[in-house]
Amino acid sequence: MASHIELNGVRTWYDERNEGDPLVLLHPGGADAQAWSPQLDALKNFHLYLPERRGHGHTPDTEGPLSHELMAQDTIAFLEHKSGPAPLVGCSDGATVALVTAVRRPDLVNKLVLVCGVFHHDGWAPGVIPPLDGLTGFEAKLTAMHHVSPALTPDDLRALPNRTLVMVGDDDEVRLEHAIAMYRALPDAELAVVPGTSHGLLWEKPDLCNGMIVDFLANDPVPTFAPIRRRSVT
Repeated sequence: MASHIELNGVRTWYDERNEGDPLVLLHPGGADAQAWSPQLDALKNFHLYLPERRGHGHTPDTEGPLSHELMAQDTIAFLEHKSGPAPLVGCSDGATVALVTAVRRPDLVNKLVLVCGVFHHDGWAPGVIPPLDGLTGFEAKLTAMHHVSPALTPDDLRALPNRTLVMVGDDDEVRLEHAIAMYRALPDAELAVVPGTSHGLLWEKPDLCNGMIVDFLANDPVPTFAPIRRRSVT
């Protein structure tokens, strides 16, 4: 069921469907809620919320520059006034917005699934973010944001208590080294490098990705036989 909610002065469109525990899906930059089409059936046991951020889909743009911090504040407002505390699943810019949201308000985020996201703008592979020359309108705003945002540090991530799944394609626009650095900085993280995929991994191998996402959201971590990173400190 599609509806609207006022978030920080922006009439924000969102879709809401199913019954069950709440789950908020945050779409990629330059896209809208339809980007989650390959995941909807797999997530049918969750009460899904699919907000479209300012300037995306059915939600209007606003004056001034765009930033992940600004969109995270909108997401915090959505969690406070609509869904309540919930897991966040984000892809690309949506993953970054989810991460910034959790850093600012970890009490509102139960779990995190970060698909193809960066914690710092230097995490993109060379040439992925184009120069601003010749760009206009919202595309220029989005690109300008990507040149300077986000700007989180490993220390920001180390303070995050939320259990997190970091997912990335093995041929992603996000540098693999950056995804690994994110995984290593987060205190309670799991890492999935999806073989044979790119930045579009959720569409390229939906069954594989959906299985990992649902398993992460629905189940507790399994005991492992030979832990190194997760070895208990006594």
